[in-house]
Amino acid sequence: MRDLGGTPQLVALSMPLEPVAPSSGYRFRSIALIADYPDTPTAARHTARHVLAEWGLERLADDVELCVSELVGNAIHHATPDGRHVQLAGARRVVVAFRYWPRSLFVEVSDEDSTPPTLPAGDPLDPSNGSGDALLAEGGRGLFIVQSLADATWWAPVDQGGKSVFCRFDLGGGPTGIE
Repeated sequence: MRDLGGTPQLVALSMPLEPVAPSSGYRFRSIALIADYPDTPTAARHTARHVLAEWGLERLADDVELCVSELVGNAIHHATPDGRHVQLAGARRVVVAFRYWPRSLFVEVSDEDSTPPTLPAGDPLDPSNGSGDALLAEGGRGLFIVQSLADATWWAPVDQGGKSVFCRFDLGGGPTGIE
C-alpha cells in the first residue's frame, strides 16, 4: 500500500504464476497388491528393500521392511472392504506407498476397511505371572512394533472408504538424510 496525499492506494504487482514443483529431494513410489495372493507380504517387503536401496537409505531397510510387513499383514488379516471402493476384479487391495524428503521417509499402507486400527489395551504388565505370553494383549502387537521402530505412527480415513496407516522415519538434517 502507498500513501499518496493521505489516501491509501493498493498496488498490484503483475508476476507470472509458475507451477510449484516438489523439491528435488522428494521421491515417491507405490505398489498396489492383491490382498489375497499368498506372495503379497513378500512382494511388499521386497519392494520396501528395493526402494530404500534405490534411494540410498539401506540403513533403514530392516526397520522399514518389518513395519511394512506388519502393516500389510494387518491389512490382509483384518481389513474387510466397506463396499464404497471399486474393487479391482472383486479382489481386496492393499496399497503401499513410500515418500522421501531430505529429512523424512514416510511409509503408507492403505486398505479398503474404514475400521480404525487398534493398539493393545494398555493393561498394566505383570511379569510375575510367569508367562511371557501374558505381557501383551492378543491383538495389536504389530502396531506396537511399528510404533517402537518408527518416529511417528498415525492413521487417517480415506474419502472413498478405507484407511491409510502411516509411519515416519526421521533421517537427520543433512542433504542426503545422513548427519
